[in-house]
Amino acid sequence: MSEILAAGLGLGDKLASHVVLAAAAIALGISVALPLAIWASRSPPVAKIALGLASLVQTVPALALLALFFPILLSLRAIFGEGLPTLGFLPALLALALYALLPILRNAVTAREQMAAGVLEAADGVGMTGWQKLRLVEAPLAAPYIMAGIRTAAVWTIGAATLSTTIGQPSLGDPIFAGLQTQNWPLVLAGCIASAGLAIVADGLLGGIERGFAERKKWLVWGGTAIATLGVITAAWSLRAGDNEDAIVIGAKSFSEQYILAQLVGQRLERAGYTVEYRDGLGSAVVHKALTTSEIDISFDYTGTLWTNQLGRSDNPGREEMYRILSAWERETTGTLVLGGLGFENAYALAMRQDRAAELGIRTIDDLARQSSALTVGGDVEFFERPEWIAVRDAYDLNFARKRNFTATFMYDALTGGEADVISAYTSDGRVAADRLVIIEDTKHAFPSYDALLMISPEASRDQKLIDTLTPLIGAISVDQMREANLAVDRLDNKKSPRDAAKNLAAAIGL
Repeated sequence: MSEILAAGLGLGDKLASHVVLAAAAIALGISVALPLAIWASRSPPVAKIALGLASLVQTVPALALLALFFPILLSLRAIFGEGLPTLGFLPALLALALYALLPILRNAVTAREQMAAGVLEAADGVGMTGWQKLRLVEAPLAAPYIMAGIRTAAVWTIGAATLSTTIGQPSLGDPIFAGLQTQNWPLVLAGCIASAGLAIVADGLLGGIERGFAERKKWLVWGGTAIATLGVITAAWSLRAGDNEDAIVIGAKSFSEQYILAQLVGQRLERAGYTVEYRDGLGSAVVHKALTTSEIDISFDYTGTLWTNQLGRSDNPGREEMYRILSAWERETTGTLVLGGLGFENAYALAMRQDRAAELGIRTIDDLARQSSALTVGGDVEFFERPEWIAVRDAYDLNFARKRNFTATFMYDALTGGEADVISAYTSDGRVAADRLVIIEDTKHAFPSYDALLMISPEASRDQKLIDTLTPLIGAISVDQMREANLAVDRLDNKKSPRDAAKNLAAAIGL
């Protein structure tokens, strides 16, 4: 319990960001839903279309809806200019507002439909204008039902906002995602408890306002509104007080190695006098686009990932030639600086438990292919959609009986627990040795090399002090040192945080 409490005490900025995002999304949802509900109440075709579209949005998983706004905003950016952000608050706001729309709209439309016809006729009979009828009759009668819809939308939005981590928006999803990847369960629980607690508080406040409308108690309406508004203003003010437009933003993908490297670079920059912010849990395509548009300043990528994802290449010209081509392509096409390789490779590789591989007589991927139709393969959440998998599958004619997706952490647990026969492991992962796994030999070299790269955005690359500060990291980390750091975070006993692992790694490489 003390570990959960300690983790929770460090979530102040994440909680404030979560509050502001959820409140803004609910407010935007209300501002769209209520005028639409008024229009729909006077036009059955509009009501049918509006409710149908809102219901359709609800069928889209929240994570997918958040992700969809990234390419949408990228397209709009080409029209409206570089000032339009594609990551962070704006896409999260738009997606969550759409998600909040349905319960508010449905309750408002239903409330209007269920009003007694006699009351509305009486309003017409005394000569009320349309505006007077709306303000003095329809709105007071519908208010409790509308507030019930807002309560539902608030709880949904607060829960869905944890997923905004995946598009670079700080939230209570940050500790949840980071904790899941590093098996830091107190951190996961702290994030979940904070999110659930926030939803309960919001539901209670809005419930009080709903009761005030139903019982015509203005003090409940105004009191609940004042408390909720004060909470949002306080959260926004705390974020503004801590905001630093000159901060260096470091992006990281959603696995332990990236968290450690982000902390390693961040700590070095802090010692040099920089203010640092972190954007963790980003996907490969998202982090690269964010870097090339200078929405983040620093990221870590791998030659094979860039080779297949960005250049669309499937050939393998060799490590040095691949690096040369990639560096030139980034410089000429995106303006991004590939500062250099960090000194180790973290390649995709197919791995099995030693006893299982020995039992089946599997040493190479050719051996694996002959028995794949009876085996289950596990991969990380994006592996089976990646060009690398397609290239290996086609090169060896792999045809597994079953494919299963796991987060990077649970993928190894699935292998050791027998849920998968083979997984897409990472060669710099300390769990390969710790779990006594064997790497299946890629005799056809279908997997490209995956040298770890330190990359600087076009805007940040103009800062010579930053370049000089980070240059000593180039070529400084061996694969054994990186494995040890990764294992320190991923192990269940004597676990270290990414920040502490980064400190130890810095000491090990003499920095």
